[in-house]
Amino acid sequence: MSMAPDSVVVRVPASTSNCGSGFDTLGLALKLYNQVTLTPAGGAGAVPERPSDARAQVMVDEAVSSFAGATGRRGGFRYRIDGEVPPARGLGSSVTVIAGVLAGLDSLYGTAIGRHRLVALASEVEGHPDNASAGILGGFCVSRTDPVSGAYIDTQRFSVSEDVAFVVVSPPVELMTKESRGALPLSLPFFDAVKSINSAAYLVAAFASGDYRRLASTAGDFIHEPYRLPRIPGGNDAIADGIGAGAWTGWLSGSGSSVLCVCEKSMSKAVLSAMTAAFAAASLTSEGRVLEADNHGLTVIR
Repeated sequence: MSMAPDSVVVRVPASTSNCGSGFDTLGLALKLYNQVTLTPAGGAGAVPERPSDARAQVMVDEAVSSFAGATGRRGGFRYRIDGEVPPARGLGSSVTVIAGVLAGLDSLYGTAIGRHRLVALASEVEGHPDNASAGILGGFCVSRTDPVSGAYIDTQRFSVSEDVAFVVVSPPVELMTKESRGALPLSLPFFDAVKSINSAAYLVAAFASGDYRRLASTAGDFIHEPYRLPRIPGGNDAIADGIGAGAWTGWLSGSGSSVLCVCEKSMSKAVLSAMTAAFAAASLTSEGRVLEADNHGLTVIR
């Protein structure tokens, strides 16, 4: 089968992952988007339509290789990445590229591999399914992996009310996930693991039930935040001050450097002000956003 002559545009939402103690498991899609455009071209491989950074090229090439391995299809194309999701800020920018390329190739070739397989392929490239499941499926996602091989198995997905605000504040600090993992310990104290399981389980129950007020007091992770947050000046205070200003809970988004608080929409301005002030006190400017959850996930729009 040859590729269709027309371009395809794929829109993929940003996502926040871990959501506290749900390390490599929990993800939530947000209404902030990147678009990946693929246009068939002669030859083989992926060529950017305009200058692209090396990190993006690596992600595109890895997605192409994953798609070829799954379908046997490979061809040449030009690509362009546009949008608002900041790179290396813990908002799933890599998944917007990887999933966008996978879904774009799927559309161009007509392979119809389905969303479940898309999540599996994106998770394989990423190394974990939290952002991949949220970016592709939308909503609040709880993903399951094989405890031996780490391979993706499935996702339980829940829609999130538009009345819930996600206040995201990003300082000008880039943190790559793979590099950030180097700060994590090889083992954890037993009761740190117990406390984190308790927090993650209760947070999932609050999202699954839709009783978002129960998110209060679910902040508190002992798996990765104690080792990552100290690398972000003002990050810990921003979460604490956001909660103090009325947010239900908050967490380090992915590996950072963005931090996020969850609140009622009516409280979002006060929460945003408190969080940005915390970074200002640490002599860091920051970019704040008040977002809703995206319940649709990846969309092929042309």
